[in-house]
Amino acid sequence: MTTMSPEEQLALIERGSEEIIQREELLAKLSRGRPLRVKAGFDPTAPDLHLGHTVLINKLRVFQQLGHQVLFLIGDFTGRIGDPTGKNATRPPLTEAQVQENARSYAAQVFKILDPERTEVVFNSSWMEQCSAADLIALAAQYPVARMLERDDFAKRFAAGQSIALHEFLYPLLQGYDSVALQADVELGGTDQKFNLLMGRTLQRQAGQESQVIITLPLLEGLDGVNKMSKSLGNYVGVAEAPGVMYEKLLSMPDSLIWRYYDLLSFASREEIEVWRTRCAAEGHPQAAKRALAHELVARFHGEEAAVAAPHSAGNRLAPGATPADMPEIELLCQGDSLPLAAVLNQAGLVRNAAAARDVIARRAAYVDGQAVDESWRMQVGARHVLQAGKKAIARVLLKN
Repeated sequence: MTTMSPEEQLALIERGSEEIIQREELLAKLSRGRPLRVKAGFDPTAPDLHLGHTVLINKLRVFQQLGHQVLFLIGDFTGRIGDPTGKNATRPPLTEAQVQENARSYAAQVFKILDPERTEVVFNSSWMEQCSAADLIALAAQYPVARMLERDDFAKRFAAGQSIALHEFLYPLLQGYDSVALQADVELGGTDQKFNLLMGRTLQRQAGQESQVIITLPLLEGLDGVNKMSKSLGNYVGVAEAPGVMYEKLLSMPDSLIWRYYDLLSFASREEIEVWRTRCAAEGHPQAAKRALAHELVARFHGEEAAVAAPHSAGNRLAPGATPADMPEIELLCQGDSLPLAAVLNQAGLVRNAAAARDVIARRAAYVDGQAVDESWRMQVGARHVLQAGKKAIARVLLKN
């Protein structure tokens, strides 16, 4: 265990955290001088993590450095059920093979941050598959439907007359029961998971256990500076992306995000960050700080040698805001109110045909205003964007009726 006082530990844990429920309880747990069981659950719905996910993982690392044990929970049982997690429709359930493959990919990525010696990887199928139908009914009896409908997503869908399947009510209960099964002292999650995290406290009390402390972490904005980092929005930095791509994306972030990224992603001390603030204020721009943060993050996931080489391997796409002098201006006509990305690339002549457009998108080589986008992006009528397909094909496109 650390030689730091409980108050000093709490100060480190609070850095970058959104909310602690309850702070006094956490201080009391830290004062006992024993390693805490710190739980964080991950649904293996996709094999790749982005920097937004690592905000929580970084906090787990802080607990490990203080001598505590991390319970890295893979929700393989709940992942096969499907969780709305704030979406307006349920996620499709995964096969067992998909869950296992995604879990292996998770482990390879998170152990670049976490200490394997202080990490216990657990699968909730190991206890949930032992539950009978009677056990699940008894669990469901512990929570009223009226309280379940207080969850923001459920409330909105219910008010709008949208479908809510019965199994969706089970998901928060099962996540809460995970805390009972693991006897968790602390659980971490994003601010959008607060309802489910509170469920763990409720079920632990009903099981005669001491309630876990909840720590919520902020949702990291993506490279657009507005929306939460998301692969579907194309505003993300993947931890498994090539070093040059990761480096270049980080340099493209809006200046307004640099200190938030430092607070939530960097392992630099507050004093070191303040030195960067002072330097950037003197220079009038944060480019040096961006390069330092990009180097730190590339080194974390790819090694120091790759971080040194990253600036030289970047440059496969147009930097945000850059506009070649000879860029063609193209107007496209649309009968509706928008066009899918593949159609825009094809009609603008940036690819040979529809098949080539699909290939460029699949290779993550399609960019809008310098940001990578995927097939879910659509261009709205009246919008004007710089579109790029691959390294060279580029044009400013206006979509009209």
